[in-house]
Parts: sequence; structure tokens; C-alpha cells
Amino acid sequence: MELDDHAEDLASDLGVDKEEVTSDLQNLVEYSVPIDEAKQSLRRKYGDGSSGGGGTKPSAKDIAEITPEDGSVTVSGVVLTAGKRSIRYQGEDHVIVEGRLADETGAIDYTAWEDFGLSPGDTITAGNAGVREWDGDPELNLGESTSLSFEEESLEVHHDIGGDAQLAALRTGDRAVTIEVAVLECERKTIDGRDGETDILSGVFGDESGRLPFTNWEPAPEIEDGGTVRIENAYVQEFRGVPEVNVSEFSTVTGLDRAIDVGSDTSSMEVGEAVRTGGVYDVEVSGNVLAVREGSGLIQRCPECYRVIQKGQCRTHGDVDGIDDMRVKAILDDGTGTVTVVLDDELTERVYGGTLDDALEQAREAMDQEVVADTIRDRIVGREYRVRGHLSVDEYGANVDAQTFEESDDDPASRATAVLEEVNG
Repeated sequence: MELDDHAEDLASDLGVDKEEVTSDLQNLVEYSVPIDEAKQSLRRKYGDGSSGGGGTKPSAKDIAEITPEDGSVTVSGVVLTAGKRSIRYQGEDHVIVEGRLADETGAIDYTAWEDFGLSPGDTITAGNAGVREWDGDPELNLGESTSLSFEEESLEVHHDIGGDAQLAALRTGDRAVTIEVAVLECERKTIDGRDGETDILSGVFGDESGRLPFTNWEPAPEIEDGGTVRIENAYVQEFRGVPEVNVSEFSTVTGLDRAIDVGSDTSSMEVGEAVRTGGVYDVEVSGNVLAVREGSGLIQRCPECYRVIQKGQCRTHGDVDGIDDMRVKAILDDGTGTVTVVLDDELTERVYGGTLDDALEQAREAMDQEVVADTIRDRIVGREYRVRGHLSVDEYGANVDAQTFEESDDDPASRATAVLEEVNG
């Protein structure tokens, strides 16, 4: 069903002007609100009792009982986290409060569209709280139709109050987190922001648990100067398939006078486990190379955007004079799952056993560019490798941008014997 059809149905049901409904619905959809939740929101706005905004009082539920199918609920809980963030909504900047609410049965994310004065540790009751689905899970929307009260008697919950976390525990969608990290890499960039050109900082944070990339939207001197910092009210978004820490104008950045030992060991996972995370910035997986995919060996890239081109054509810049390069896209399998391991030019030269010039010469002599990829296949297919890099998962599958690619020195017979001894023991 087209958006205009949804708007027409809503306008008919609610008895309001279709153009007004269409405008509101378009704004919500542009903000990535799912169409069903957008329609529920407008039903609440225009007072349709069938969705909890009119004569029907929303049912009181424990948090564990709330599902995305609930239109609206009444819920009591303890505010675990509360962090401000600015978004662009209906063409205007709007400050929201995001966080997590918990009771004795569980916890749920919330977004407050009004300033209710929420603070971590508050015990609240929210009446007529909207419910939307976000990434498969229910989430509370606290808005102008929500009645919110602060309770004097606190609830006992089995969750930590506050957003203290280590980098390895952060996941896409986390809000109002507090971290203490070392600034490992930092670069100032000028980007085209929503209000024109703006300067940001980007780089890599590290702590005892691992590393994650970051973006600081209003450059903080404490971050740009390096060292160690405490950051309160950060949020986590996905960037290129992996979690990224976002530091906004509402975040508090404080320099620390102590060092932080950054873990040198990466997380080692089975391939299947790593893929199920949805993306890991720094991970090590091991497995056998089953195949080398098409598009490996000698390739050409666009001189403007550096994307791989086909027959002199860039999808963005059209006809271009390509730049010669090398890469490998290898299928790695460990029995629990498969990933495509992408090797850059340096790692590709290493497994090929020669330079880019050597590869170009081999292709000229054979009058066949594919001979380079065939040579790489002969060298790595059927062998076991340890790969360290950044794993991303999207609609095209799981990919690891390799930082290291080393042949395993484990003896398969010894490993099999150890497994049998563990089973028999």
C-alpha cells in the first residue's frame, strides 16, 4: 500500500483533513518510523480511542509482557539511563531524551519526546505510553499524550542504574552510555552536515575490553588532545556495519589523569557467533579458505571515489581511467558459518608472492588478467587461516575487512586428538 493510501484510510477513520494526515505521516516515515507505528502515533494524536488515545484506558503491564503489538500501555519502572540528543524532526531540530527503563521483570528502551525531567534512579509510572517496534524489539514512546508521575516508593530492580559500560559490551542502539577510554586515533574532518559544512572528530577509542570507532559531532578539546577521557551520555549507531560511539553536543567529556591499559588481545570467536553479533569492530576468526570469489586478483578503481569499476565504468562517476590495484575476496568457513574475507593490496601482494607490477607483467604475458586470481587460488584455497579485522553484516552477507591474514600453524591431527580426548573424558 502506498503512503497516500495509508493517509487516506487514516483520514477517513479519524475524520480529519487528508492533507494534514499525509504531511504528518510523511514526516514520521522520513524519520525512519515504521509505517505501522507512524499510523498508531497519528491515531493517538488525533484521538482515536481504538488505539488507546480516547476512551479506552491502556492496560497496565509488566515490562516483560510488552510486545510490539501493544498500541499503548501503562507501565511503572526505574529509569536506568536518561540522555539527551538532538534530532531533525519535521524540518526542525528537536531535543529528545533516550534511555532504558526497568522493573522486576525486565528492561525496555524508551524515547521521551517531551521534557519530563527524567533522571537515572527515578521511579516513574507512565500512562498511555506508546509502543513501537525497533529492530524487532518493543520500545516505549513517551509523548504529549503520556501522563507521567514520579513515585516516592522505589522499585527493586536487578539492573545497574547508570550507563557505565566497556567498549566490548556496546551494541548498536545503546543510548546514554558512560565510558572511560583512551583516544587511540583522532582526526579532524570537514563534512557536509545537515546545516552545511561542519567540523567533526573521528577516530578510535580503546579500553581494557577492546576498541571501537567514534565520531565527535562537536569537537571536544579533551578528545582532540588525545590521552584518556570520561564520556557521559554517548550513544551507539551502526557505521559501515559495526557499532560506532557517537559523542554529541549533549555529551559530557572530562579528561582523566590516569592511564587506561588498552587490551592488546582481540576477541576470538567462531564465525557463526561473530556473524550473529551483527558486526564487530575488532575480531579474530579462523577457518579454511573454500574459494576465492570473482573480483579478486587484479582490479581497477575509480580515481575519484576509489570504488571498484567494471569495464572503465564507475557507478557514480561514469567513464573513468581506472587505477590498477589488487585485492582478494576469500570465502572462509569454520563449520559454524562462513564469511567473505577481504584482503587489501598489501595483504594481497603477500599471499600472491609479488608486487602489483609483477601481477601486471604476469597478466600481460598470459594475455589474461584472471591468471593472477588463479595463482592466488592455488596458494590459499584449502588452507586454514587466522584472520583479524572488522566484521560487518548486511543484506549481502558477512564480510571481514582483514587487518591480518596468517596461515594457521596448528596441527590438525593434534587438534582432533585433543577434541576426542575432551569428548571421551
